[in-house]
Amino acid sequence: MNINNIAIKIEHTNLKPEATIEDIIKLCNEAKQYGFYGVCINSQYVKIVKEQLRDSKYKIVTVVGFPLGACISTVKSEEARLSVNMGADEIDMVMAIGLFKSKKYEEITEDIKRVVKATQGKPVKVIIETALLTDDEKRKACELIKISGAAFVKTSTGFSPSGAKIDDIKLIRKIVGNEIGIKAAGGIKDYQTAKAMIEAGANRLGCSASVNIVSQNIL
Repeated sequence: MNINNIAIKIEHTNLKPEATIEDIIKLCNEAKQYGFYGVCINSQYVKIVKEQLRDSKYKIVTVVGFPLGACISTVKSEEARLSVNMGADEIDMVMAIGLFKSKKYEEITEDIKRVVKATQGKPVKVIIETALLTDDEKRKACELIKISGAAFVKTSTGFSPSGAKIDDIKLIRKIVGNEIGIKAAGGIKDYQTAKAMIEAGANRLGCSASVNIVSQNIL
């Protein structure tokens, strides 16, 4: 797998709370320079990114209910709706992890469905925060996502003790089959790790170390 094939799977990410407008403009310029799939940013920056990436192929990905997933469901869906109206191409929502662990599965399914409906056909990725779940919980979360109309399972926010793991990607792929995509995110810092995630079954990578990944001289 060559560097270019990795780059087009990367959502170049800056979700830091302290990220400035200058940081976000830099992110956009790097996406164009290195040929990443697009950028992933907090929703307050969607308008700025839309201007920076105007008339380009690069996708605008934003997050809702981030990073805890613990806000009111209506707030998530409204953030998703407004983000799409401002120009977002894809939405990464955080599952309500506490409710999920409380086995409120109908509420979880409805939460996801509301966001899917609000995005008006734009792809929705559901962040399940694998570091906080048992394998059985990961299986159940994936099953709920499959019936909710979302397009991807995403492993992590990057704000928990750990991010994407190879074993988690393999497990998720086994559960969802080829019906929906997998976005590996959190802790992907080098080319070898990125390559391993894709080989394990990830369709997309969320990385803040994207430039380092594609700048490595891999034969």
